[in-house]
Amino acid sequence: MSESAQVSHFSQPRLVVKKVQAKQQHEGDGAVVRRGIGRSDLRNLDPFLLLDDFSVSPPAGFPDHPHRGFETVTYMLQGGITHQDFAGHKGTIGTGDVQWMTAGRGIIHSEMPAGEGAQKGLQLWINLSSKDKMIEPKYQELLSEEISRAEEDGVEVRVIAGESMGVRSPVYTRTPTMYLDFTLKPKTQMHQSIPESWNSFVYVIEGEGVFGIPNSSPVSAHHVVVLGPGDGVSAWNKSSKPLRFVLIGGQPLNEPVVQHGPFVMNTQAEIDRTIEDYHHCKNGFEMAKYWRSQ
Repeated sequence: MSESAQVSHFSQPRLVVKKVQAKQQHEGDGAVVRRGIGRSDLRNLDPFLLLDDFSVSPPAGFPDHPHRGFETVTYMLQGGITHQDFAGHKGTIGTGDVQWMTAGRGIIHSEMPAGEGAQKGLQLWINLSSKDKMIEPKYQELLSEEISRAEEDGVEVRVIAGESMGVRSPVYTRTPTMYLDFTLKPKTQMHQSIPESWNSFVYVIEGEGVFGIPNSSPVSAHHVVVLGPGDGVSAWNKSSKPLRFVLIGGQPLNEPVVQHGPFVMNTQAEIDRTIEDYHHCKNGFEMAKYWRSQ
């Protein structure tokens, strides 16, 4: 099948509407992140609040810090991160593993490197709707071998959330979300449906890819590619090296976003209450009074 014929099986192919280079900045305690979403030129992409491509080596890390009002998705690309929180949850996720944490009404946790050398991964923040912001915290963890995958014509996908190539992830997404990790061998292409009402983007992990239409300009590693409206996206690896990227999409909430660091609510009054709850260890932060990570 020709490229044009394959592309045309989407009634409206999604095109690239914005490219943002993820720039390095310091976060936590000595950690370095490349932030692609959550900065001035791409503040958010409803329902997504932040995307960090992180690299952390001991003794740096992300010591005890709070969250309220959204979910964090940590996907390890190399090495491991050890997580512990004030509710007694503790564990380590390694290369290829995913932790999907619903912070809800409140959590305080630490995320620290689990080994020597650079521990690398992606962390995505997904907003919660106003009705879900004060739910109880929850975790879903997927080991690498539990992640559904498929391969066809030189294209491999790992399905962290959603569905691709006929395989589906078991992860429950409170805010409807797809999270797909694609690797394309040289001179291959992929075509992925996306619900028309969703916002979506690509983050290039390694290599160089062409997205949207075959003659668009190539995009290199560490760029966020915001996709326009449509019912699917196509990608081509025209280079001689492998291309790896994540394709992430989600149902927009269409609600106001008021953010104060690790707290994301709908109004300034709710943020003020959250800060008060945190400082006075109440309404979800009760255990913060005595807990410190080990």
